[in-house]
Amino acid sequence: MADVVRFSHPFLSVSINLLAPLSSSSSSYTTSFQASLSPCPKPGKRVSCGGVRGLPPFASGPWKRQGQGLSFKANATLTETEQPKWWERTAGPNMIDIHSTQEFLTALSQAGDKLVIVEFYGTWCASCRALFPKLCKTAEEHPDILFLKVNFDENKPMCKRMNVKVLPYFHFYRGADGQLEAFSCSLAKFQKIKDAIELHSTDRCSLGPPKGVGDLILETSASSNDKQVESTPT
Repeated sequence: MADVVRFSHPFLSVSINLLAPLSSSSSSYTTSFQASLSPCPKPGKRVSCGGVRGLPPFASGPWKRQGQGLSFKANATLTETEQPKWWERTAGPNMIDIHSTQEFLTALSQAGDKLVIVEFYGTWCASCRALFPKLCKTAEEHPDILFLKVNFDENKPMCKRMNVKVLPYFHFYRGADGQLEAFSCSLAKFQKIKDAIELHSTDRCSLGPPKGVGDLILETSASSNDKQVESTPT
């Protein structure tokens, strides 16, 4: 059944029928308008059919006069713009989503001597969501640092091998030094991440491929009975 939205104005009445979406995967709706304009109470004031105040700018259609008033019917299409989910947002080209173990290993090997910060998060984790805007701001302030986002639920085998038991969880990597540090962190303790960035951002030379990733191998299956990872209190 179509939804009906009505607007009222001293001289203008508008009803909008919101019909069904154009398709199951579409956010566009077909819309029909009906409006009527009462005569202006002030003598000599002119009304323009194409610029009636209060009507949607995209409304267009045939106009006709009814007595001294004005009415029209029109069809239009409203398109809703879906906002990305909080975990889908990125701070820029130095923040990358990781979807597999292979992508993770590739990103580390291609980072060279850059400092790499890996965030393990869950879409259901309230602490992860609260901390994420601060992390994005930090990524914008440090374009020379590579930030990798790892969705725990999409990468359970890898996260289990890397001993990730609480979220949000962070790993720091740097060139031949491999893993430098690993810890859990909430928004209230975000200074811990800033201190680690300052500590590990000193200049150094890379002497070889990254080390310290651990016994991390490509796996595609994991037990469905794994214990649920915990969320760090905010």
